[in-house]
Amino acid sequence: MEVTIERILPGGLGLAHAEGKTVMVALAAPGDRLRVQIDRVKGNVSFASIEEILTPSPLRVEPPCPYFGRCGGCDFQQMHYQAQLEAKAEIIKDCLRRLARIENIPDFQITAAPNPWHYRSRAQWQYDSIRQTLGYFESGSRQLCDVAACAVLAPELENTLESLRARMQEGLLPDSARDFRAVVGDEAVSIAPSIRSPTVREGSDSIKDSAEIRDITRTIHGETYRLNAESFFQANDGLLPQLIDTAIGEASGETALDLYCGVGLFTLPLARRFKHVVGVESDPAAASFARENLANARLTNAEVAIRDVGVWLDDVKRHDLSRLSEESAAVLQGQMDFVLLDPPRTGAESRVIAGVLGLKPRRISYVSCDPATLARDLKKLLAGGYTLHSLAAFDMFPQTHHVETVVHLVVA
Repeated sequence: MEVTIERILPGGLGLAHAEGKTVMVALAAPGDRLRVQIDRVKGNVSFASIEEILTPSPLRVEPPCPYFGRCGGCDFQQMHYQAQLEAKAEIIKDCLRRLARIENIPDFQITAAPNPWHYRSRAQWQYDSIRQTLGYFESGSRQLCDVAACAVLAPELENTLESLRARMQEGLLPDSARDFRAVVGDEAVSIAPSIRSPTVREGSDSIKDSAEIRDITRTIHGETYRLNAESFFQANDGLLPQLIDTAIGEASGETALDLYCGVGLFTLPLARRFKHVVGVESDPAAASFARENLANARLTNAEVAIRDVGVWLDDVKRHDLSRLSEESAAVLQGQMDFVLLDPPRTGAESRVIAGVLGLKPRRISYVSCDPATLARDLKKLLAGGYTLHSLAAFDMFPQTHHVETVVHLVVA
């Protein structure tokens, strides 16, 4: 089947119509004339892969990565960088119109990454001890693409990947490991799970296992964060200062709530703007780091609750404040000035949105890495009495269809 790609859809697939069918094509560029193979059909939609590029789009470039098309990590390398940004802007608009039913979308721009290559300071590599392969899953499968080098890794992680491969070839990686996570710090790299470090004793070739995962520090926008490879942290340092500034904006006042606070990326700067801040995080290790980071910054006006966000908000909604500190309980019984939420890619649960609406904050800031789940949640927030005040986007993930979006909502 021959098709012409009209535009890029949320999820990164190219849209085409041919022979009375809607066709979605992977790794396409707007304007491509392609011969495609139908891989599967779902309802009235056919999903296809490229067999031959008949006429390349003027937006198309030659992907520099030899694994592109097999590796599932990147799906936008076929387009030049400005075309990637334009496609992401359209993805955001499409989701807001179609899912959130927002017709008058505020003007916005996508802030480009300072470096669209070698930017990732956090990574996860899959490991197969039997086949001795290390890399990323192939697109749409659990097959492993063995990767010797990755064009989007920061140099420190590129070196780490090379080191892991060398250890793999020497038989020094734990057979029980299924993947390795790594994150760059100011002076070192943290890897999880820990790997064996050769320590040769006199007259011996014994190998000693590292007992602990190394903690590192990251200095971002004047704040220092302690974390390790098991903690979530944003992967593109180059855009983090702008992201933090935009997410918080000019907000200040008495009280702020930071939901899904992680190790405290937004909690620390919020504590410098508000008299009292409460962070909520379900992961005990991340929450512990957030508490430590606040203490190291000597910020005594903030606390972190180690609790599932939805459960915590349910307690607040029921006025069950027994598990909260006296100070937080008092704060939550008053008017909340500012709520910031930065949920995972799946978005916020319905009860989280209901809990936020129940607090009736003066302003809401929603940081999202998925325009579709953002739009779904926005629809509920707008129906709950808020209006969209501003919208911004950041290209935290160049060479992929993913994009970070920040929206501010105010009482209608």
